[in-house]
Amino acid sequence: MDAIQYTAPGRLHLTQLDTPPAGDGCVLVETAACGLCHTDIDVLHGRYGNGTFPLVPGHEYAGTVVEVGEGVSGLATGDRVVVDPNRSCGTCRACLRGRRNLCAHLQAYGVTENGGFARYSRVDADNVHRIGDMPFDIAALAEPLGCVLNGVGTMETADARDALVFGAGPIGLLMALALIDAGVPDVSVVDIDEGRLRNVEALGLTPIASGSDRLARRRRSLDIVVDATGVTAVVQGLVDLAADGGSVLLFGVCNPDVRVSFSPFELFRRQIRVAGSHSLNHNIPEALGVLERSGETMGRVISHRLPLEDIAPFLSGGGEPGSMKVQYVAG
Repeated sequence: MDAIQYTAPGRLHLTQLDTPPAGDGCVLVETAACGLCHTDIDVLHGRYGNGTFPLVPGHEYAGTVVEVGEGVSGLATGDRVVVDPNRSCGTCRACLRGRRNLCAHLQAYGVTENGGFARYSRVDADNVHRIGDMPFDIAALAEPLGCVLNGVGTMETADARDALVFGAGPIGLLMALALIDAGVPDVSVVDIDEGRLRNVEALGLTPIASGSDRLARRRRSLDIVVDATGVTAVVQGLVDLAADGGSVLLFGVCNPDVRVSFSPFELFRRQIRVAGSHSLNHNIPEALGVLERSGETMGRVISHRLPLEDIAPFLSGGGEPGSMKVQYVAG
């Protein structure tokens, strides 16, 4: 079968691999659509967790069940499914508290086990969810959207009047659209790139240029402030934008070595909630529910639908300027 394989840190190629059998408790999924995430690039260069080599990357994918292994019930060949890539142990302290995304022994398809940038992959039956007639490319957004919803769940959205998201890349736009879906009526997105700000406006969100007077005027006025950039200077300024009683979410991936400073007294006196969010927490069904309502709009973050051989340049850090969500879509 055709596959992209990482053979060592910094090394990838398009190759032919044997098709795996379904195996006990698993199903064989034929990939129909698989999104590219910056995590895939980090795994290639050994910057994310305990990456495994050789490895087929790709953790945002949907496809069709073509083989069902022994002991699997409730699934059949022909089922259209999306994959939850995270595999948690279920017995560590984090898992027992319901924080399975923080599992002490966390594994993931496309990170520690072969994933979706291949024609076929073997997946534990508990890690696939039926998608009905949802288009595969939209269903493949369920994984990044699940990450977004895990973050949204840390914030008080019920009575929030407004929110601001830093970063108009695909994950920032999904975050902004998820906040709209959660009932926040006024959502703005900040970016330095004029092209991306035009995307923001086209999605019915409010674009704000980074460093502008318009942004400065929002000081201490926002119920929710989110970083989806991982830029240290952006994170440093989040608390100052939050209104009293507001929520601040650290969603972008900063360099592990950087530090920022906040005033503990200010957090106390203004009752600011500061939270982090990592990955998704087995919430693919919730993400599919949001995509049922808003998938047509969210699908507009997909800029490229490419054959497998055209994905490699993007994984190598190349690709086209101005791209948003890039997907491998099977022909």
